[in-house]
Amino acid sequence: MSASRSPAAEYLRFLVWAVAIGVAAALLGYVPTRRLGGDGALPAMIAGLVIGLIASGVGAVPILLARRSGASPSPVQGLLSTAVRLAVLIVLGVSVGLSGVFETRPLIVWIALGYAAQIALDVRYAVRGF
Repeated sequence: MSASRSPAAEYLRFLVWAVAIGVAAALLGYVPTRRLGGDGALPAMIAGLVIGLIASGVGAVPILLARRSGASPSPVQGLLSTAVRLAVLIVLGVSVGLSGVFETRPLIVWIALGYAAQIALDVRYAVRGF
């Protein structure tokens, strides 16, 4: 974490990067998803990426709270952040999957791809900040 940026500013920058990664994944995945899954798979793609984005944002909150208190995040807070992220991902993924609104297979694939796309950013935020 740099001394010149507040923890809230770093968290906001983290969220901006997370959205940018989600948009890049959607742009890269649009044509293959449409070709393999049809037009019905596109809303599932967006939903899966949004679920990953929400999970990353919520999972980063323990790190934000540690930095706001003035301490650097400990390995325990890093594990807590990962556990929160995974729990949010599972709860939202199961809820949306069981709702029947989206096609299940593309939703599951894009939840996994969204998780994988965001993980390097989450680790960087937890370890070093922005």
